[in-house]
Amino acid sequence: MIRAIVTDIEGTTSDIRFVHNVLFPYARQHLAAFIRDRHNQPEVAAALDAVRAEVDQPDADLAALTAILFDFMDKDRKSTGLKALQGMIWRDGYVNGNFTGHLYPDVLPALTAWQQQGMKLYVYSSGSVAAQKLLFGYSDEGDITGVFSGYFDTHVGAKREVNSYRNIAEQTGLPAEQLLFLSDIHQELDAAAEAGWHTLQLIRDDVDSESRHRQVNNFSQINPESI
Repeated sequence: MIRAIVTDIEGTTSDIRFVHNVLFPYARQHLAAFIRDRHNQPEVAAALDAVRAEVDQPDADLAALTAILFDFMDKDRKSTGLKALQGMIWRDGYVNGNFTGHLYPDVLPALTAWQQQGMKLYVYSSGSVAAQKLLFGYSDEGDITGVFSGYFDTHVGAKREVNSYRNIAEQTGLPAEQLLFLSDIHQELDAAAEAGWHTLQLIRDDVDSESRHRQVNNFSQINPESI
């Protein structure tokens, strides 16, 4: 019996093009000025120190850090420090009304129904928890953060690593066989399945012929009680 559902964001609840065509360019455009103007703020300083530690350059100055972060962006590196900084920059964009977080129209009705059925709902994304809360807090449907019981990011581990899902299970307090993970990436689902989870793959476009997981086209096709 499924007691909790953990969902990915990019390609699952939200169009990946929103992330790549709106969020990433916005962060790139504002990164240098953001670091220059706010590097003394505690949360910014902590993220910059995390980047220094990641590249083993404890004395890197702001110019060097900016270059490193642009390189991380170019390589789509899953850097916890970069993700934290991107989240802070995006916060300004959301609050100022420059954009709203994209949601597929089938997502909120399903989440609401599952919550009413007593399911616990969580998010697991490579984006920082702060960025996740912003996307759902300033979504196309308004603030929907109330449907979620918690959020997970790369602090629990990378999304293609089995131990990440063991860590999430431990933090939810539920056994793996009562957890369902939703993602569009079969390698992430492979890791979750190896950890004992149930899995479903959200395929918004073409079928993933290399996947061994059950595939659905949208959230309305998911019935947790039949899994």
